[in-house]
Amino acid sequence: MWELIRANRRNSVILMAVMAMVLMGLGLVIGSAVVPGQGSLVGVAVALGLWLVLTGVSLSAGDQILLSASHATPVTHEVHPMLFNVVEEMTIAAGLPKVPNVYIINDPAPNAFATGRNPQTASIAVTAGLLAKLNRDELQGVVAHEMSHILHRDILYVTLAGVMLGTIVLLSNVFLRGMFRGSMVGPSRRYSGGDRQGGAQAQAIMMLIAILAAILAPIMAQLLYFALSRRREYMADAGGARLTRYPEGLASALEKIASDPSPQLAAANQATAPMYIANPFKQKGSWTLSDLTSTHPPISERIRILRSMGNGASYADYAQAFGQVTRKRLDIQTGQEQVPLRTAQPSPPPVPAQPPQRQIGDIMRRVNGFSFLTCPCGLGLKVPPNFTSPTVACPRCKRTLTVPGS
Repeated sequence: MWELIRANRRNSVILMAVMAMVLMGLGLVIGSAVVPGQGSLVGVAVALGLWLVLTGVSLSAGDQILLSASHATPVTHEVHPMLFNVVEEMTIAAGLPKVPNVYIINDPAPNAFATGRNPQTASIAVTAGLLAKLNRDELQGVVAHEMSHILHRDILYVTLAGVMLGTIVLLSNVFLRGMFRGSMVGPSRRYSGGDRQGGAQAQAIMMLIAILAAILAPIMAQLLYFALSRRREYMADAGGARLTRYPEGLASALEKIASDPSPQLAAANQATAPMYIANPFKQKGSWTLSDLTSTHPPISERIRILRSMGNGASYADYAQAFGQVTRKRLDIQTGQEQVPLRTAQPSPPPVPAQPPQRQIGDIMRRVNGFSFLTCPCGLGLKVPPNFTSPTVACPRCKRTLTVPGS
């Protein structure tokens, strides 16, 4: 486990260094094109300063920014007891020092992510659609996957790499928009006579190089970011199977997420997409589509790997299943750990069927402070938090019911 964490940190440092070089190179080229002479140093200084400011912001409040951008609402145990119980179970299984904060996103698309600077400040956010559509084993698999991201120290990397990518994109957009609006500084006037034409040509060449760099640098940085994000999803799947000892739970959850007909997750964007357990962007055709711009490995491949773990739930068992499915080698220190598989948990007593959309609505009503009452006549009442009376009359039998906490 600790070797895996060290490898993740080492790879993160390498990737961050490469992305930093891309950023500095972009600043150098743009600076040289815009301001002849010492413009290259100015461009590097601006790029570095912008990155330092945004990195400081991300380290101090990056998790809250991401949660706010995702419209996640903090909840208590009373809102969804099963979710909290599962999070507490997986915290103990992972050996984390603190139970992560729990958030719910009001969206019918099933998905989840983890964020935070370290295990002490980590948070797990799930959508209302996920809670409405998964059973306990499946929910445990998803939470274990996100808990593995926390355990492997992935969450800080995602925040910092996302900031670096955002800085590169921001710098490129500012330059390109300035070019199209004609606000960039033209060739220097220090040239005279025949030198003026040569200087103008050199400046035009530098401007062309800067435009190409501004277009290609974000693409290169994004590919680097996504490449390691895909590998981390495999590692989190392996960790999730190990924590639950039931790979089928996560496989079944991924299957439901992939086949869900809900609209695309509304709050997702290019910067936050790699955080989610599954690609939040709907793709035309099959979810098995995999290309260089994908933030996640093919979901069908992840399912096949998990369902090929027939001998155990250790990292070695996952690496073996990975090789069988992909015909590739997963670079992971497996060790000699033995993690036996468990059987599925007993199904809860049957309850009256409820449409998923109504379940999602009830979950969000609990998040927003509604009180749920059941009259002896069988009618269910949902009392909003701004209801001021201590009692409410049942519309069916006219009984008077006490509103909790009124």
